[in-house]
Amino acid sequence: MLRRPPLAASVCALAFLACGPATRPTPAAPPGDDRPRLDVTDAWADPEGDRPRGLVRSPVARQAALINPMAKPIVIRGATILTASGARHDGGVIVLDGGAITYVGPGPGEVPADATVIDGTGKFVTPGIIDAHSHLGVYPAPSANAHYDGNEAVAPNTAYARAEYGYLPQDPQIPRALAGGVTTALILPGSANLIGGHGFTVQMRPGVTADDVAFPGAPPTVKMACGENPKRVYGEKGGPQTRMAEYAAFRAAFHEAAAYAAKQAAYRRQRAAWEHKRARAAELDAAHAAAGKRGAVEPVAAPEPVAVDLKLETLAAVLRGEVLVQIHCYRAGEIAEMVDISEELGFQIRSFHHALEAYKVRERLVDHGIAINTWADWWGFKLEAFDGIPENAGLFTESGGRATIHSDSSVGIQRLNQEAAKALASARAAGLRITDDEALRWITANPAWVLGIDDVTGTLEAGKRADVVVWSGDPFSVYSKAELVVISGEVAYDRAAGPAPTDYELGNSARERAVKETR
Repeated sequence: MLRRPPLAASVCALAFLACGPATRPTPAAPPGDDRPRLDVTDAWADPEGDRPRGLVRSPVARQAALINPMAKPIVIRGATILTASGARHDGGVIVLDGGAITYVGPGPGEVPADATVIDGTGKFVTPGIIDAHSHLGVYPAPSANAHYDGNEAVAPNTAYARAEYGYLPQDPQIPRALAGGVTTALILPGSANLIGGHGFTVQMRPGVTADDVAFPGAPPTVKMACGENPKRVYGEKGGPQTRMAEYAAFRAAFHEAAAYAAKQAAYRRQRAAWEHKRARAAELDAAHAAAGKRGAVEPVAAPEPVAVDLKLETLAAVLRGEVLVQIHCYRAGEIAEMVDISEELGFQIRSFHHALEAYKVRERLVDHGIAINTWADWWGFKLEAFDGIPENAGLFTESGGRATIHSDSSVGIQRLNQEAAKALASARAAGLRITDDEALRWITANPAWVLGIDDVTGTLEAGKRADVVVWSGDPFSVYSKAELVVISGEVAYDRAAGPAPTDYELGNSARERAVKETR
């Protein structure tokens, strides 16, 4: 039988629970205990200060693309000017000054006193050609394993990699592309990986460093790839082995990035609260000292910063809408699956590359504002390319979408005007009403939009960048050649003078001449 405790004991127990042991006085030091007592207050330690601080590179302003102090005035008059913005000027005039277009329209136009005047009679003038998908510089010539810097094929997700760091601005293929009228290109990692890394938007001319040729103010891009290539590369290296795993891996990567971004947001909130506490503690300490009192507010430990993960930094930036997503994808079903993933995870796709079956899902892509970069007539070189048709760009354009004709080739980039002409001919043969202006936009204004630089280049309009090509005839003719190529107001290629050799070729040519002279 249980006995009820005495009332006095119950009251004591309740009193102990209510007041707790904290109400007991701190025991006094034993008599004669004269040991020293610690009277040092901890500092408000900030772990952010423990990180090394290097030079932070400031982003280049977009407006820098419109300014070139080295560019002297150039006037081209009497040519047929195709603006890629809807206007055509027969016998027109275009004035370039300081890196920008200052006038375009019918003649005669105002000519700056110190301008170089070019007679364009019988010639055509267009915006500089823009290739939205190239591997020049990361797969430079001559072809050798030592030059293969396009695929970091060590893991399916290498979002941390950057094409800029593998780009060789002395690639001998660059002046050949320039001779074909190309003024700008998006240099991409290859398609071995699901997420291959950052692209690099370049001015198509040789340089000493990648910084020399970077397009000023171009937004960041990231290359992804679905379909045959990643599963072929990683099928025997731990996967993905199937398309099932590919799309699971895409979702997992972005969920991980979302969690990383959430940790960063939580850290920023915690740090803001800690900084508020630190500031308030300083106020209280100052008031305490002013009253002649000693002591300070007990410091609070600062939150620890989130460890930087370059892979997740890239994908978190995608989720924030700060990076233009470029996806290598062929089949209609896979294109649709990637759109589903973007909707689920909350990011925007800028463009599908190759996209040979885009014509099958063009309405959905147009509704989402997603462009395609495709070929004029490549098809059948692997199973996922088997249903490509030469009317793809035409059908997509007729539906109101943005199509571009890209090269993905060091040879095709030299004749993108002819590739656009082939796609135009195929579209018209199928009864599609595609105008010359729309076809010209496939290799100028539309790829400028894909790269996020259409506000400064891609069309011939006053105030835009002076990227201009003078053609010997109609640019859609197989007989026409680029006679003069101007980049940022400076002549980068003159057919009369011939292509300037890169340092790589110049050194070898000099050596060959020296050998011949000694014989």
